[in-house]
Amino acid sequence: MSKKRVLYVTQEMNPYTTISEISDLVKKLAPLSQSKGMDVRVLMPKYGSINERRHRLHEVVRLSGMNIIVDDDDFPLIIKVASLPGSRLQVYFLDNEEFFKRKFVFDDEDEKPFEDNQERMVFFCKGVIETVKKFGWPPDILHCHGWMTSLVPFYLKNVYNNEPIFENTNIVYSAYSNDYEKTFTPKFFETAAINALEEEDLSAFRDKDAAKLLIGGIKYADAIVKGSESLDKDVEELIEKSDLPTLDYYNVEEIAAPIIEFYKGLLEEKVS
Repeated sequence: MSKKRVLYVTQEMNPYTTISEISDLVKKLAPLSQSKGMDVRVLMPKYGSINERRHRLHEVVRLSGMNIIVDDDDFPLIIKVASLPGSRLQVYFLDNEEFFKRKFVFDDEDEKPFEDNQERMVFFCKGVIETVKKFGWPPDILHCHGWMTSLVPFYLKNVYNNEPIFENTNIVYSAYSNDYEKTFTPKFFETAAINALEEEDLSAFRDKDAAKLLIGGIKYADAIVKGSESLDKDVEELIEKSDLPTLDYYNVEEIAAPIIEFYKGLLEEKVS
């Protein structure tokens, strides 16, 4: 029997970033899944703060060269790769000079969120899916971590729903509390309406003119993980009402056994 494939799509990962608890959590989960006999890869943005020489990143020429359209403009997508220290696990980095080649990650030097965070998010989410297609590597589990990944489940269900490579993919969405969606403008819905989508198609992400990233991510996922101990009331209520497989919150020290059992349950359910 071939190994089950697990793809972690994350906005951050230690040792490349140490932004929040997500960085440490993904660093633990990815090698853990690999140690349990799974074929594991990680995709994340290549922020300008990541030292390429120190972490031994190099470009994957066969994967680079795509253009991702955001707001009718073409942006080159460059793919780089590194091995996670102490393991044989491959971490792939999505790079673009316009969106990621800056000293800071989500906020500027005055600690104000970048005005183009919503465009950066669209570029990353679409770029992730196009990269997986180019891999030719169908994931059995695709696990999203962080607000920046929230459009991935939606795009897979509405834009890439006829792609054979994702036919048997279980989409897991970890819901983490965040404040970045509060800085998104109404233009987000126009920008996120890629390919043949209309703004109305993003209604799950919308509350009047406000963006609700976690709500949208949850509604289009196949399974949910509570990534933060406390979430907004509307998010908690949606999770409670959902009939999706759900894993309660565990901190980084506690999550090992529960997450592996959670994955096994999803894979067995898919088979049956």
